[in-house]
Amino acid sequence: MSNATENPVAEAITPGAKRAGAGEYVFNFAAVNQIMGGPDYSPVFGGCVEGDRMIVALMRAPAGKIGDPHSHPNEQWIYVLEGHFEMRIDGQVHKVGPGGLIYIPANRIHQGGATPDADCVFFTCKDTSHGLHGIKYTGS
Repeated sequence: MSNATENPVAEAITPGAKRAGAGEYVFNFAAVNQIMGGPDYSPVFGGCVEGDRMIVALMRAPAGKIGDPHSHPNEQWIYVLEGHFEMRIDGQVHKVGPGGLIYIPANRIHQGGATPDADCVFFTCKDTSHGLHGIKYTGS
């Protein structure tokens, strides 16, 4: 059985994300690179750390800014910590506040962002099959 200390540190799948290395067990989201959650479709930004099988990020969505429709081949979880997140999926609009948990199935076109009253801070988690960034929906 192999362990992480036998493997060299791989590159992060998500450009700019922090890749967890052998012996690294604790991270400070404020100290890792701040990246865009979806550079060509979303205004959210924050710290992102990747392991072998999971990607986690602590993101801030600016007040009143909603990202463009997009999808990703990996499923996603979003846990709202501060503010309110507006989620649009399958013709439904959901407004989720602190303590609310959002599930986005793989390959489902969706969009979201902070309501106009305040920024929204959320924790998000995905598997490493694709990376943090999604694919902007162009209508085709």
